[in-house]
Amino acid sequence: MIVTEKAAGISGMLHPGKRQTPPAWLIVAISSIALLLLPFIFKLDGKPHADWQQFVGRFHPLAVHLPIGLIVLVPLLEIAGRQRPALREAAAFVLALACAACFGTLALGYLLAYGSGDTGATVTRHMWGGIALTIILLLCLCTRPAWSAGVATRTYPALLVCVMLALLWTAHQGGSLTHGSTYLTEFMPAPMKRVVALASIGASVPHPDSFYAQHIHPVFDSHCVGCHGAAKSQGGLRLDSYDALMRGGKSGPAIVPRNPDKSLLLMRVTLPSTDKHFMPAEGRPPLKPEEIAWLRAWIQQDASATATHLAGITLPESRDEPPPQPVSDYSALMNDIRQMQQAQGAKLAFVSSKPSDGLVLNTVDAAPTFDDAQLAQFQRFAPYIVEANLARTAITDASFDTLGKFSPLRALHLEGTAITGSNLARLATLTQLPYLNLSETRVTSTAVASLKSLPNLRHIYLFDTPAQPASTPDAAQSSVQSTSRSAQ
Repeated sequence: MIVTEKAAGISGMLHPGKRQTPPAWLIVAISSIALLLLPFIFKLDGKPHADWQQFVGRFHPLAVHLPIGLIVLVPLLEIAGRQRPALREAAAFVLALACAACFGTLALGYLLAYGSGDTGATVTRHMWGGIALTIILLLCLCTRPAWSAGVATRTYPALLVCVMLALLWTAHQGGSLTHGSTYLTEFMPAPMKRVVALASIGASVPHPDSFYAQHIHPVFDSHCVGCHGAAKSQGGLRLDSYDALMRGGKSGPAIVPRNPDKSLLLMRVTLPSTDKHFMPAEGRPPLKPEEIAWLRAWIQQDASATATHLAGITLPESRDEPPPQPVSDYSALMNDIRQMQQAQGAKLAFVSSKPSDGLVLNTVDAAPTFDDAQLAQFQRFAPYIVEANLARTAITDASFDTLGKFSPLRALHLEGTAITGSNLARLATLTQLPYLNLSETRVTSTAVASLKSLPNLRHIYLFDTPAQPASTPDAAQSSVQSTSRSAQ
């Protein structure tokens, strides 16, 4: 009986010659109340729920384009229908189809937010915008037959205007979630910003000269705030300000000062990229090794919002660096490289599609067992490797004989290894090397001094090593001044 009445009501909506039946309004009223109660029954509490909800919900960005196109088409058909009445009949069908598509898209979007634990002001506004848009479309379905029959001639057009405004509002909130809240306004001419009062407002960052403001916050801003900001705070965690960062989220404290190993944020960004808890998520680029080194040292040294320097971290004044030298063509070894990528253990990755840009040696998935003998097996690829990530591997000082043959190296990560630096001078052949990370090793200042001859070495990390300078600003500035001067 209910199905029959519903079919009769919808038939009355689609055919203006038929009398509008009360059950149609009843269906609209019940559907609207259900939509309005949805956020209170299934609250967006910031906690991730079932994986299947996230899987299904991720079709929302794909499906959302269907109702948008249909909604925009409705007023165009209504206007064109003045000259061609058949288009008015098409408009009725498209309106009903748009309403059904809105229900489906709204369900997918809610599953995405609820399943992944998304919260935040923009998520909430986007949700209520979708609910309002769907309700107004339902009202359009009910009022259109009367308008088409010449009764209540202003109600339906007014509701169509409301639909378009709700669509613009909701789409803008959705775009802000994907591209950031200033995506549309960032390059807006200044006069327009003043007229619409949409001047960009940045996150409040304490002490602009601090290491946090200069180096830590920019990392969060570029990699993390899209999911953990004012617009969207997944897991209840916000990283757009120092206070919010230190408050943590639903899973606990993100940062534990002086204890990197218990800082959840650092744990997540250093997981293997295949781990479902790896951050940044959703395909965003991972943090660079030097950014992780900054974050680890900053946490170890009290995660201060005021300190301007960190012991063992020296960042020379910015200046133009020479362009990287192209490497030889490794096309003849392509089959070996691709087989290695599919196997377990250390892998070689392509910097880009151009062979002249070189390869990256990545040992993240095999770090605990990767030793000097395994490194020696990569010697035949040495002329093509421009970055070697050997952090927390089992290599020793004996590895320097092999690494000295990696002549194109531009970044070498040795942090967290057992090296002492006794053969560090063997790296003097790496004339193109600007970046070297020796943090959390046993290298001494005497061993580091042997690197003075490297002409391009500008970034050297000595945090938590015997070579680490005193934790005063002057000493921190001078931790590798001899290296920096040799490059000037």
